[in-house]
Amino acid sequence: MKYVLTTLLLGCAVSGSVGQAAQAPAAKLTLRPSYGGAVVDGRVFVPTSDTLVSAWSGVGFARLMKCSPVCRVVPSIPMKNTTILGSESTYRIALGGQFIRGQKVAVTLRFRSGRVLVTTAAVNR
Repeated sequence: MKYVLTTLLLGCAVSGSVGQAAQAPAAKLTLRPSYGGAVVDGRVFVPTSDTLVSAWSGVGFARLMKCSPVCRVVPSIPMKNTTILGSESTYRIALGGQFIRGQKVAVTLRFRSGRVLVTTAAVNR
C-alpha cells in the first residue's frame, strides 16, 4: 500500500511539472546594434495572454517601447500568443551599452504573471 501511494504521488508530481514546463514562455531573439545600445529583434511566445513588465541583460536594464508612429517608453508590453519585437513592429525592447558583432548576451524577460524567461540573443551585423 505504501509503495502504491508513493508511486501515485510521484506520478502526479511529475505530470504536474511536465504540464507547467509545456506552458512556459519561449523566445527566439537577436540583437541589432543601434545608437547607444541594441534593439531586440525576434519573437516571444506566451501560452496565455500576459504582460511583459521588465527586461534586462548583463549589460544593464532595458527600456520597453511602443513605436506608433513615434517611439516612447512604456511601463509594459501586452503579449498574446506570439508577439513580434523589433524595428518592424509596434513594440521594441532597447538595451543600453556596447555590443560586439557575434557576442551572445543573456536577456531576461519578466512577466506580470510572475514568470521569468531567460534566453540568449546573438548580436547581428
